[in-house]
Amino acid sequence: MLVMTNNVNERLALDTSFAKFVTNAIARFLRHDWGELCEEDTKANDWAIDNDARVLAAYGTQDDKIWIIQEWDRSVTTVLFPSEY
Repeated sequence: MLVMTNNVNERLALDTSFAKFVTNAIARFLRHDWGELCEEDTKANDWAIDNDARVLAAYGTQDDKIWIIQEWDRSVTTVLFPSEY
């Protein structure tokens, strides 16, 4: 299940550019492209996929950044702003 926080959802409804950015980020996530992470965090996500652990990916710039977090059992994937964590 894919869910988004209220703040992300509200911004999606108002900003088509942001909606495209989020859609692209989700597509990258599904390809196991973890976004703007250091090498250590990228390797940790790769390990997490094979070992039933939580995955966190980060996409964007300083002005527009989102995180995508997938629970260890892959039951829920959440799109949120870093400030909402």
